Amino acid sequence: MTSPAILTVAITGSVPQKADNPAVPITPTEQIEAVRECYDAGAAVAHIHVRNPDGSVSASPDLFAEVQEGVREACPDMIVQFSTSGRRQDQARRSDCLVLRPDMASLATGTLNFVHGTYENDPDLIREMGTQMVQNDIKPEVEIFDLSHLYSAVRYANEGVIANPMHVQFVLGMPGGLPFRREVFEFLLSELRVAAPDATWGVMGIGKDQLTANRWSLREGGHVRTGLEDNIRFDASRLASSNAELVARLAKTIAEEGRGLATPAEARRILGLKPGNKT
Repeated sequence: MTSPAILTVAITGSVPQKADNPAVPITPTEQIEAVRECYDAGAAVAHIHVRNPDGSVSASPDLFAEVQEGVREACPDMIVQFSTSGRRQDQARRSDCLVLRPDMASLATGTLNFVHGTYENDPDLIREMGTQMVQNDIKPEVEIFDLSHLYSAVRYANEGVIANPMHVQFVLGMPGGLPFRREVFEFLLSELRVAAPDATWGVMGIGKDQLTANRWSLREGGHVRTGLEDNIRFDASRLASSNAELVARLAKTIAEEGRGLATPAEARRILGLKPGNKT
């Protein structure tokens, strides 16, 4: 029997601003409400970046704590996933949020050169953050921006820096990273199935490629992601009105592809997480 698909919503990211789409949630209050709406629409995982009041990227544990507390109050069993991204912020503060013990946190396993700037992930930093996640019982979402990052992730898992079974997110279409091509996706998946056969996984596309990536993943047994972090438009004709609108469309797509939509409780079982607090 085909397992249900976990739907992750990436509500904010580090790049989109309200000038790009007024629906991008910036303040903790906006983010909590956006997550609640997405939870009601079918999302099981909330991927969280926090922002300063001026919209700039932040790594403030106080902001992460406020959002996490609000989400857990509004959506008690939803999986909270913090971003530890180093884009546009102080590298030394990237792991500060891990003391808050979210259910999950992102972990990139290699460096990537964007068109402008470098997403730096040196081995010492990866080992430091991975070890903190193990110690705090946080499951990493291993972000694969390039082929070598997959092999590095397997090596870190063998070292005990990343707990097995891994959860992997293939990121396709990022400038400087893996191109958005079906052949690339198929090769990555074949390598993952050999190197880490017990891993759960998803694939994400940027912008117009988001829905195509969702369908690829669903048809191969993977999980899916949507949200204004990756795509501010609903289609070529207009902006998305909210994160929840994108979630609702993807929930419908999951059904169209013959997969069930994982509840937060089912998502926790699939990912090997502790039960949530829903009564």
